[in-house]
Amino acid sequence: MTTDFGRPRDPRIVGAVLDATVELLAETGYADLSVDAIARRAGTSKPAIYRRWPSKAHLVHEAVFPLGEATELPDTGSLAGDVRAMVRRSADVLTTPAAGAALTGLVGELAADPTLHSALLQRFSGILSQGLADRLAAAVARGEARPDATAAELVEAVAGITFFALLTHGTALDDAWVDRTATLITRGIGT
Repeated sequence: MTTDFGRPRDPRIVGAVLDATVELLAETGYADLSVDAIARRAGTSKPAIYRRWPSKAHLVHEAVFPLGEATELPDTGSLAGDVRAMVRRSADVLTTPAAGAALTGLVGELAADPTLHSALLQRFSGILSQGLADRLAAAVARGEARPDATAAELVEAVAGITFFALLTHGTALDDAWVDRTATLITRGIGT
């Protein structure tokens, strides 16, 4: 990773800034989070942060939803099991203290910044859907899923239901909720 001037960027700064962002989100919430405070906590400067991220919202979304966590879902061998794993992962990602503090602020910023919107969707989709198209094709071949069901729509359903549940239930998305939600979605795309 290099700057616009060809100097290599120090990965320690990136890590320190992302860590400071997550810590401060849990302490202050999104509205009271400032780039100045992040810079102080990370031991860097505001300009160094803005060279790497165009806005507080872009920084927060990268800190809260790191791509490094985008790993393939476990192959359960069944559509119901795969959907349940997706719902569980979605709930786990969205109920972290940092995500809880960031989500309402990020939603407010999405309408004003189309680049943030597409980046957030891509990042969250990557967390949920690694290998999903192949898994869905296998479910169709086994007769468990309709052929018109798509991975993108499945991700939208899981993420949308989970996000709305967080707005209405808070962080109480227990295993019973995961089971009910996975059953609802599985029946929706099943044959």
